[in-house]
Amino acid sequence: MSFCCGAGMIGSIGSVRHYKTLVHNVPIMFCPVCDRIEVHPAIEGEYEILVEYAQGDRAPEVDFADFVSVDNTSELFENCTMTDEAGSFADVLKQQIDISLDLLGVAKELKDDDWREALMLRLKRLSDRLKQYNRRKEMSKRSA
Repeated sequence: MSFCCGAGMIGSIGSVRHYKTLVHNVPIMFCPVCDRIEVHPAIEGEYEILVEYAQGDRAPEVDFADFVSVDNTSELFENCTMTDEAGSFADVLKQQIDISLDLLGVAKELKDDDWREALMLRLKRLSDRLKQYNRRKEMSKRSA
């Protein structure tokens, strides 16, 4: 499991830009609070080799799945706090909000004002992201 700003990172398959090359279908971990994205440590070596070759060929885009077989994504993400495979991004955000609320209760019991303040900032960021996501989703429904 990896942590960045204190929130648990979420396992996913996504696209990562490395200089001028966009690499699709890369196992990543991302933080919904601070937007940090990391290539999953288990495939980082393969990713770096692929990016080196792609940049040598001046390829603007490559698909990680075309060059590296990742058959065990469930095992790959078993130590992540959660994955985004099961539901929508809104579900992931709601789960993170629930976890943060539980931790906020603990911080209040312990009278840890610094931790409580950090959790309040995290909750604000998560709820803002959820509102933005829901607005965009609603706008796309209207335009369709």
